[in-house]
Amino acid sequence: MKTEAPLLPGFQSELIFSGFDSKYRLQLHASIFDIVWFGEGRWDWTDIYSMPVFLRRYWIKRINGITKERDEANERQLQQIKNAKSRHSTKRRR
Repeated sequence: MKTEAPLLPGFQSELIFSGFDSKYRLQLHASIFDIVWFGEGRWDWTDIYSMPVFLRRYWIKRINGITKERDEANERQLQQIKNAKSRHSTKRRR
C-alpha cells in the first residue's frame, strides 16, 4: 500500500521540496548566525529562520551599516590617538 502524496496533474516531479543549493544554504546560515550573534540574545535561530526574507535582508543591511559606522568611529579615534602621540613626541624632542 502506497502512503505517498498523490501527484497533481501536470506536475511531473515526485520531489515536493528539493532544498536549497549548497551556496545559498551557506549564505542563509551565515546571515542567520550574524543576526543572532549581533542581536545578543534578542532573537533565536528559529525566529530568524522563519523571518521573511525581506526582513532578514533589512536586518543584515542595518547590521552592516552599524558595523561600518563603528569601524569608522574606531578608525577616527585611532587616528586622533596617533596624532596626539606624534604631537607629544615632537614636544619632548625640543
